[in-house]
Amino acid sequence: MSGRDALKSFAGVERFLAEVSGDSRRAGYVLLGDDAFLLEMCRKGVVRALVPAEMKDFCLHDLDLGQTSIFEALDLAQTPSLMAPFQVLFLRNVKTLYGRGQKKEEFKAIDEYFRRPNVQALVVFVADHLALPQDLRKMDMTDKERAEKIRETLGDVCGVVELQRVSEEDAVRWVRREAQGQGVAFGEDAARELVDALGAGGGAEMMLVASELEKLLLYAGGVGKATVEVGDVETMVSAAKQRSLYELTDAISLKDTPRALGLLAGLLNASEGGEDAAIGHVFSLAKTFRQMLVLNEKQVKDQRAMWQVLWPGFRVAPFAADALIAQARRYRDRGELTRGLRLIAKADLELRSGPVDKKLVLERLVMRLAGKAKEPELEGAGV
Repeated sequence: MSGRDALKSFAGVERFLAEVSGDSRRAGYVLLGDDAFLLEMCRKGVVRALVPAEMKDFCLHDLDLGQTSIFEALDLAQTPSLMAPFQVLFLRNVKTLYGRGQKKEEFKAIDEYFRRPNVQALVVFVADHLALPQDLRKMDMTDKERAEKIRETLGDVCGVVELQRVSEEDAVRWVRREAQGQGVAFGEDAARELVDALGAGGGAEMMLVASELEKLLLYAGGVGKATVEVGDVETMVSAAKQRSLYELTDAISLKDTPRALGLLAGLLNASEGGEDAAIGHVFSLAKTFRQMLVLNEKQVKDQRAMWQVLWPGFRVAPFAADALIAQARRYRDRGELTRGLRLIAKADLELRSGPVDKKLVLERLVMRLAGKAKEPELEGAGV
């Protein structure tokens, strides 16, 4: 993206990928923000530039700092690989570096590594535990403090890539551009209807927008339409709403495992995006559980109160507001919601590690979320 057609919301990602692909690549970067769509763009771009397909198993590492210490991760980065000329490490769960205690030894190890980094390795810290709204002036105070700590510690040795939410206008333009690239005209009103219907104004649902766009383009190609219009979006997205993740979380909150698995099957059958769709479903589940956690903690009972406690970029699609309030109130124990978030985080990591059967990962997640038994292996883990 360049010139007058560049989309401001994607500018940071484009600069990062251009730098990673060129001669000015740094030894480490921090991806700052929780926008799953932009995070996935960064990941795909890095893999495309630095990870040959035949070497993926030897040089691409997805590590969770909740399970692997930073010392082990840096040792892996420092050690030349006998099987691959270059190594890429994505380090998730960065918030463990900022938990209880000062972590002096951990940050000392980080500083020492980046003074003499392995030039044949790239370390990418994924700080997705904080949100960067499209307008940074509206950033949550807690997230501001978290971001400042990261800049004070990792910012001196790594490049910081700010992943602000995609603006509504850029989301609309992105939809039209992607469609045009595939030879389909997407009316501006139709694009705006798609973005609005999936609540992408704050950028958090761009993964869903991308998935639904792909289905709309397949539909247009199948029926020989050269243009996607508002009516097409209303028809397709209305169907998507009926099998939405809000219905899935409704079944989960009711502990109705058979219905939940049936709804999951419907979502998977309707998805054309492969791994992207699977990650998108998990991301949306995580967001919905976080919303329920806030509603549960604040004891929200109506929509008016909901809009007061959910900050910009974290809004609920209007059609699902009442349903989500009802779901949140079904959880009497806050710990059950935080347990759900731990399970979702584990499934997300498993999906990104390239499992043989993504459907099985999602089915197991839904069964655990809809079940009552606690997962002993997750007790005490970070959310």
